[in-house]
Amino acid sequence: MAEGARVAAGPAASAAFEALQGRIGQEVHVSDWLLVTQHRIDAFAGATGDHQWIHVDPARAAAESPYKAPIAHGYLTLSLHILLRDLVSADRPYVPGVASVVNYGLNKVRFPNAVRVGSRIRGRFVLLSVEAVAPEVLQVCERYTVEIEGESKPGCVAEGLFRLIF
Repeated sequence: MAEGARVAAGPAASAAFEALQGRIGQEVHVSDWLLVTQHRIDAFAGATGDHQWIHVDPARAAAESPYKAPIAHGYLTLSLHILLRDLVSADRPYVPGVASVVNYGLNKVRFPNAVRVGSRIRGRFVLLSVEAVAPEVLQVCERYTVEIEGESKPGCVAEGLFRLIF
């Protein structure tokens, strides 16, 4: 299919498309607060092989880093997107009629602020766009902002793309 081509939404996706169109530009979800622990950071380091001291060595980070504490990996902060958005909860679908939500990718990612161990973070989500990409598939783009309790700058700002399959 040519770039920019439009697809008509099928019957199951049409009502969702209309409902989502009316929410573009609006905040669609705010998560609960999540405590970022050293255990979570260490587990992420183990999964990715990124054992840089600024993340996994609390004593050295306290003594040598500008943050005076270990910090979460930027990609850990990004990876919490799905958890904070609660996209996998069967009892709270993204919109009625959705059979599944598939992570399609990212448009843009920035890490404006470090997330120190012991910080509480939450995700704020704004719907940026929705389009029909197949008769029973909608693609949505949301801005994901990781708010750090007590900080003026966020830990992460990203545009996430998801496919809603009906």
